[in-house]
Amino acid sequence: MSLTAAPARPVLATLVTAVRDVVHDHPGWDQAAQRVAGQLSRHLPGPDLLTAQQRLGDPGRHLMHTLHIEPGGSFSIVALVWRPGQATRIHDHITWCAFAVIQGIEHEEVFDTRLNVIGEHDNHPGDVTGLAPPGDIHRVQNAGADTAISLHIYGTDVSRTGSSVHRYYD
Repeated sequence: MSLTAAPARPVLATLVTAVRDVVHDHPGWDQAAQRVAGQLSRHLPGPDLLTAQQRLGDPGRHLMHTLHIEPGGSFSIVALVWRPGQATRIHDHITWCAFAVIQGIEHEEVFDTRLNVIGEHDNHPGDVTGLAPPGDIHRVQNAGADTAISLHIYGTDVSRTGSSVHRYYD
């Protein structure tokens, strides 16, 4: 996964303000994930949030474009670009997160602590999910024939941590 910074996007201003209002109250992780997911659903931008070049992705791996890091590091907003068939490894997170598909189809598998699949579903444009540890072990894959793009909000500064992943599972 590549960590690249994108120029500031005015279309994000309303979403950033809404997320800032949520995290300013210091809710617990479950509540933060659900409240941020609600704001993401209300203020979801389209794929044109990214430049045409960023929307192309990379044939070797999914790409992460950093769109906003909140001063103080309370949250980050990133876009992930997935070519067909690209997937994450099974992983969990270091903090709460909310994500939404803005282009394509992403297939998500959810696992218990013994790595048994306990749920799976396809996420389409406009579908929004909030997750918080523990219980956030999953794998995501581009399930479609076209490039998929999703917007993720993490309760951390990903420029400092490098990603939102706590650990990978085999």
